[in-house]
Amino acid sequence: MGDKVTETSSTRRYVIAVSDRRHQGCGNVTETGSTSTGVPVVAGHQASLDGIRAVAAFAVLIFHVAMEAGTALEPGFLGGVLSRGEIGVPIFFTLSGLLLYRPWAAEVLIGDRAPDTGRYLWKRFFRIIPAYWLVVAVALLLWGEAHRSDPWTWVQMLFLVHTYDTSPWWFGLGPKGLGQMWSLAVELTFYLTLPLMAAALRWFALRGGPDLRARARRLLIGLAVFGGLSYVYTIFEYFPEYRPWMNVWLPRSWTFFVPGMALAVLTVWARAADGPVRRLCAALAASWGTLWVIAGLAYLIAATPVTGPRFVGLGGIWTAFYEQGLYTLIAFCLVAPAALEPGGPTRLHAVLGGRLMSYLGRISYGVFLWQFVVIYLWYDFTGQEPWTGNLILNLAAVGALTVALAGLTYRYVEEPARRLIRFIPQSAGGAGPGSPKATALRQNA
Repeated sequence: MGDKVTETSSTRRYVIAVSDRRHQGCGNVTETGSTSTGVPVVAGHQASLDGIRAVAAFAVLIFHVAMEAGTALEPGFLGGVLSRGEIGVPIFFTLSGLLLYRPWAAEVLIGDRAPDTGRYLWKRFFRIIPAYWLVVAVALLLWGEAHRSDPWTWVQMLFLVHTYDTSPWWFGLGPKGLGQMWSLAVELTFYLTLPLMAAALRWFALRGGPDLRARARRLLIGLAVFGGLSYVYTIFEYFPEYRPWMNVWLPRSWTFFVPGMALAVLTVWARAADGPVRRLCAALAASWGTLWVIAGLAYLIAATPVTGPRFVGLGGIWTAFYEQGLYTLIAFCLVAPAALEPGGPTRLHAVLGGRLMSYLGRISYGVFLWQFVVIYLWYDFTGQEPWTGNLILNLAAVGALTVALAGLTYRYVEEPARRLIRFIPQSAGGAGPGSPKATALRQNA
């Protein structure tokens, strides 16, 4: 997504119980995290998830180009379909829930060591902030002449607190070139609150006793509660009066993070014990075509007036509920097969994990960051008026330029910043061993 979440060492550190295979039902564990029984991978890099990131990033790019060209605002089928490209944002949120919550789920379910919260937060900082700050500086220097000398504007944008300003000087969701950053603010808030969510879920799960199934079920119940709170929150967004700024605060998006967190629970549970959950995960992974068809049908429904006008929140509370529910379903159906796929070559991996899709997934954060800057520069260069232009030609030009900038940013900003993570010390509390009945699968970031 907004943030392209990667699996660093803390998110890849899982304990796989192998000391009593008759009891646990595990197959032969390999270093890549696959087993003879085809259970989900929870360690190492999952190239198929890169492909999902690429799909999400370019859905958002197409949506924004279509909006600027006016095509997504036109009545009819095509306009409706293009107007829902914003689905890429919920997909990114689901990916974040999956990859970031897995180590906490592993701690509760199979005795892995608890994540080091301080190190986790520093990793998130180096992952998203340097490239983001670069784009903020470029956008404000290009178009923020009236406010670039205002320290508060820089504070708001650099620290992603601009969404909490209920009377901003800019029109829409952010200053020119930065309108998409509201979703990054949501992502950052999720990063900051995830340790607290994980602690609450852990407390609830441990009350179920030492049984793996009881704990896993309690985690899923707790996650369902968090997801339901999104809809309760939406009620207060509209009553007693409509408050549009609440659209871009974290609680409204819990419903999108929760499916990923639930998938994190399922992957760890399925690896730790044989039974119905392992078979469910295998069935979902094998049914990726069916799930994608369901996602496509839900997308077509979302493109109709059932989800309201083509700007979030304007249609009333019921259309908001429909939109939240449909987007949650779409994100789950797209992400679940990739999250649950077993190790080794699969058809899904061939579709999503190839060289091109993997590369586009790796640079997807830059694609997200730069797209509005490129759109506005392209329109200025070509002399086009807002809400006009040829969608195909504009998309080809903007897409090529955005990919080029994203590739450069990935190589010269994101990767060097990520390498700084190795200098973050591991606290004593986060370095302890896991369960004595477990074998640690660890890889360096």
